[in-house]
Amino acid sequence: MSKKDDSGKFWPYMILGFLFIGITLGYWTIKNTISLPVRESNAFMMKYQDADVNADLMQESAERFDSKYSIKISGLEHVEFKPKNLKRKPHRYVGLNESNTFSYFISSKDGKGVDANVSILLTKPGTNEDDLPIIKVKGDRGLYRVDSLLVKKPGRYIIRARFIVGKDIKFIDTYGVRVK
Repeated sequence: MSKKDDSGKFWPYMILGFLFIGITLGYWTIKNTISLPVRESNAFMMKYQDADVNADLMQESAERFDSKYSIKISGLEHVEFKPKNLKRKPHRYVGLNESNTFSYFISSKDGKGVDANVSILLTKPGTNEDDLPIIKVKGDRGLYRVDSLLVKKPGRYIIRARFIVGKDIKFIDTYGVRVK
């Protein structure tokens, strides 16, 4: 009587099993990726492609701006707020109401007000559904007042401000939260 040796016949099944697992995981990855929405970034109030191409110029411009001018924000009070499940250092948040009034004062290093082109954008992190369009802020002698910035829904917000003086541009993000 001869004894049959079945020790080498399982490898085709292993290969088929690994192939099946690979195809299944590939399908699952593609299905989940397609279902997620794609949102453009508004970090610099421009398309991300333009921001990427001009990143070095924007950095140099911000450094020139900081060396010549200073910006003070008034009318917004800081609040204690820490988002849940935050894995990085939290920002300092300002309290927002339904209607908010605040101002920016742009001055040269000697303290004199400077005329600038000031724009703001109210946005929520991670979505652009509740964004307010870019608002041009009018001002005089360095004082730029934002009257009645409407925050309709509770949640976290970012007030993005762009300051242009000559060829120098500076972006400032102010993080805010509206509780009720």
